[in-house]
Amino acid sequence: MFISGLVSVFLFFHATGVEAFMVTTKNPNVRAKENEGADLYCTPSADFGADARVEWKFRDMKGSTTYVIFDGKPTTLYEGRVTKFDGMLRFSKVTRKDNGQYQCEVSNKQYVGDVNVNLTVLVPPSVPMCKIPTSVTTGHRVLLSCHDAEGSPSPTYKWYKDKTPLPENPSQFPAFKNYTYKIDPLNGNLEFPSTLVIDTGDYSCEAMNDAGPVQRCQAVRMEVRNINTGGIVAGVIVALLALALLCFGLWYAHRKGYMPKKSESKPKPSVVYQPTSESGDEEDGEFRQKSSFVV
Repeated sequence: MFISGLVSVFLFFHATGVEAFMVTTKNPNVRAKENEGADLYCTPSADFGADARVEWKFRDMKGSTTYVIFDGKPTTLYEGRVTKFDGMLRFSKVTRKDNGQYQCEVSNKQYVGDVNVNLTVLVPPSVPMCKIPTSVTTGHRVLLSCHDAEGSPSPTYKWYKDKTPLPENPSQFPAFKNYTYKIDPLNGNLEFPSTLVIDTGDYSCEAMNDAGPVQRCQAVRMEVRNINTGGIVAGVIVALLALALLCFGLWYAHRKGYMPKKSESKPKPSVVYQPTSESGDEEDGEFRQKSSFVV
């Protein structure tokens, strides 16, 4: 009897298109300007009952999860700027740190349901930081970078050469068919796999999103020069000639005696003392010193 009743309830919900124990939201993607308010909606189905437990969790852009509402109250990080209403979570003011995904979890003693709401805090881009070399040689791989850490949502990027926008696919445009660069509009990199002389120019980059005006970094000139093979060879020859002249000068000075000679060590004389001869050749009581030099 009990089983047949459950089947009947299931068939009723299925036939009427109503799903049991559901949690829904009327706006899964909320956008709000920084320092302004935002409302996140969460509506549980009536079968959860009036005493259903509602909790809100936040998952930031790096994947870290924290509670916003726990046991019916805002947690310490959100006190003073978050209020929980029936079916809604209200921010009095949002910052760029609030960017991420919010999960509304509803539960009773038997069932659990949830729904996710994405919050995007709108922050205009700032002037991007551009890294552009000023001098490179042909045939080398060169990377130009452009990045803005402030804009939200994350900006996209556009590069310019001599105030002319560079297309993402140069091979599709006759005026750029000889160029070999690659552009990534999402991370802002402009890469030259093998630089050419025609790549010389003034480069700048724009950062843009839908939260505010476009920002551009100051243009920097990049000079691409051919490798000076003749200069390298001439430098090597000059170095070898200088080394040869130095060796010749040392040899000539040594030959003419201008170089100091090593002093030769002379043996020191040694003195040998002999006792008085017993044969009587020496006078009695008289001691004579004899010296000999040993070489």
